[in-house]
Amino acid sequence: MIKHPAEIRIGDTVIFDVPSFANSIGDTIDNTYTLTWYGRTNTADKGASVTATNQGDGWRVTIPSTTTADWVAGNWYFQIVAVSGSTEYIAGEGQFKAIASLAYTGTPGAFDGRSRAQVDLDQVQAAIRTILDGGAVQSYSIAGRNLSKYALADLLTLETKLKAEVKREQTADLIRNGHGNPHNLFVRF
Repeated sequence: MIKHPAEIRIGDTVIFDVPSFANSIGDTIDNTYTLTWYGRTNTADKGASVTATNQGDGWRVTIPSTTTADWVAGNWYFQIVAVSGSTEYIAGEGQFKAIASLAYTGTPGAFDGRSRAQVDLDQVQAAIRTILDGGAVQSYSIAGRNLSKYALADLLTLETKLKAEVKREQTADLIRNGHGNPHNLFVRF
């Protein structure tokens, strides 16, 4: 089983192993095949490919920092392909998140480490406060163009959904950082 990282910090070197595997009819695909890791995102001219080295009967994928240094933050997709001659097998595929590096030289620029869900939640809560303070109208028309805003009930529903999503992200962060699941309840008898 491939243990591809779920997150890769931009500018880091990433190393993981890919074990040999069986194809659909049970033939072993091992390091007699050339294994290549491909990564892409939805930004033009951003992608990477790395040829793995042999490790046991499988492979070791090393994505150097020089490769990850010019990545853009966001969702990336990977595919790992084993090739021998004209025969090609997919060893694995999926997605990961490229996250911004906190390293800098000179004067640091602004950095917002919040997730998209947290940013959206903050904006929804600001809109709710504005409505409650009487500072917003539901819809208006200027020069023949109409603009509608969310009703308070819709904003409250969206806030509940975003709070749940942010809580899931926070729980995942705790687990990933080795702090365990805060929702686990242990009982001793």
